Amino acid sequence: MNITVEQLNELRSQNESHTLLDIREHHELAICSIEGSLDIPMNTLPENLEKLPKDEPLIVMCHIGGRSAQVAYWLHQNGYENTLNLEGGIAAWAQNIDTGMAQY
Repeated sequence: MNITVEQLNELRSQNESHTLLDIREHHELAICSIEGSLDIPMNTLPENLEKLPKDEPLIVMCHIGGRSAQVAYWLHQNGYENTLNLEGGIAAWAQNIDTGMAQY
């Protein structure tokens, strides 16, 4: 139910179909983000479920992976069986993949 930032980077570099769901708040997104992510803050997710695909991997991301793990579990319980949690969140992405990215 987890995916590493290295595995996500590989998916992206091979243009494999997936949706990266960033559930961080707007003030967090203003600091840094991954291009092409679907940005839906965690507290607004229930009213935005129609925006989420069920036919491809749905990778949930937050700052360090705690909130996204909870959301990934909740989504999986609600019919989104291809949901994965990004281990370490955008912090791990900034440390291991995009080292020039702003961090907080």
